Amino acid sequence: RRVEGAFSLVMISPDRIFAARDPRGFRPLAMGRIPQQEGQKQDTIVFASETCAFDLIGATYEREVKPGELVVVGPEGIISRLYASAAPQSSCIFEHVYFSRPDSLVFGRAVQESREELGRQLAREAPAEADIVVPVPDSGVTAAMGYASESGIPFRFGLIRNHYIGRTFIEPRQTVRDFGVKLKLNPVRSLLEGKRVVLIDDSIVRGTTSRKIVRMIRNAGAKEVHMRISCPPTISPCFYGVDTPSKKELIAANKSVEEIRDFIGAESLAYLSLEGLKKACEDGAQTRYCTACYTGSYPTNWVGVEEIQPAAVSKR
Repeated sequence: RRVEGAFSLVMISPDRIFAARDPRGFRPLAMGRIPQQEGQKQDTIVFASETCAFDLIGATYEREVKPGELVVVGPEGIISRLYASAAPQSSCIFEHVYFSRPDSLVFGRAVQESREELGRQLAREAPAEADIVVPVPDSGVTAAMGYASESGIPFRFGLIRNHYIGRTFIEPRQTVRDFGVKLKLNPVRSLLEGKRVVLIDDSIVRGTTSRKIVRMIRNAGAKEVHMRISCPPTISPCFYGVDTPSKKELIAANKSVEEIRDFIGAESLAYLSLEGLKKACEDGAQTRYCTACYTGSYPTNWVGVEEIQPAAVSKR
């Protein structure tokens, strides 16, 4: 009740499961059900941050745990109560842009649908004269499909991903991130050579990864590279569970779009507008999102890292 921040948690005792979500609903938490099996007295209730996990274990999606709700599952059944007073909903919109899997239902909306609509909206806002649409896999794939569909430009997998390499933008050291990009992605020269390429990615954080990918595609023979990003510029760090860099490391907080374009070496660069992002993700749904990483306007009272990590700040 007194914690102000983001959390979704599950606790287990010998005969009960407790699931709770913070009052603003920053992070997803879903409840599912496995039908009663032989020898069992009742159905099995399960919880997960993404509904795609239910498919693996034969569970069906029931509903989301509501913001500020505590769900207790025990021998007496399911007990639900709101443990905190109502607060404005601030669900993380980046779940739809990047974090959640496309085959999940998050905040009441299919991620696949959101991302395809992000790409379609991006094509309407930022068209490009090009021969092929190429995603940065995997997070850019679905948005690129939407962009290609809306623009009529053919979709091609011009970059092949090594799936044994993890996320690079959250690696703490630049040298590790740089090497990770080389291991993670490899261009398909036969598709890229002589082509004008629309390159679709979900975001630009520091800009170093985008710069290397643009150079990689150009070295594979691409004639032009037009970068399109399926979210607005990231100008502020997240204090709600995402390990994003400090403001001074976020390229969009310190450079204009034209300066970023010059830094990454693309012929053109365009981001999806904040209005376009909201439109694509809401689509008539009642969910209200946190967009602090794009606006710098935080939904909680504290906003500075100095209040969260005073020891770390004092060492800078």
